[in-house]
Amino acid sequence: MSHIAVERNRRRQMNEHLKVLRSLTPGFYIKRGDQASIIGGVIEFIKELHQVLQSLESKKKRKSLSPSPSPRPVLQLSSQPDTPFGIGLENFKELAASCNSSVADVEAKISGSNVILRIISRRIPGQILKIINVLEKLSFEVLHLNISSMEETVLYSFVIKIGLECQLSVEELTLEVQESFRSDVAYANEI
Repeated sequence: MSHIAVERNRRRQMNEHLKVLRSLTPGFYIKRGDQASIIGGVIEFIKELHQVLQSLESKKKRKSLSPSPSPRPVLQLSSQPDTPFGIGLENFKELAASCNSSVADVEAKISGSNVILRIISRRIPGQILKIINVLEKLSFEVLHLNISSMEETVLYSFVIKIGLECQLSVEELTLEVQESFRSDVAYANEI
């Protein structure tokens, strides 16, 4: 086989392997489609999975030493094969909660090491900043935000990263976000 054919075969295999890596990695880890970005995103994802594994092993070890059960579900990883980002890993669980009021409907769902947060409300100037401030105060990192609106209704869709030290329940997260709307309701009632 000639050197050119060997090199062509090597590049074809490399491109196939990169496609597989890209398909196994959530899209927000890969900023662009070039080889360096794909490999960098995969490295970042693997490092995060390694940290999660260490955290879970540590929690498992602590749990075996002290058998007291956790009183509430917390934002952490567990195991079940449902992942909305198309990653083929078998060790993610989804946990969800919602908090509805006359002002806003807030829904949070754990997906892997992230939370998908959806909020439907009437359009309130400056509300998105209040929501982001709440998330930052709770040590979440906003990875993606989509805002859709129709007439006076708005839908905020967030993908936020869960910190390894996070001990907040999904219910508490939805309540905290719901609270960001309370000051607007009080202000609107005063007017």
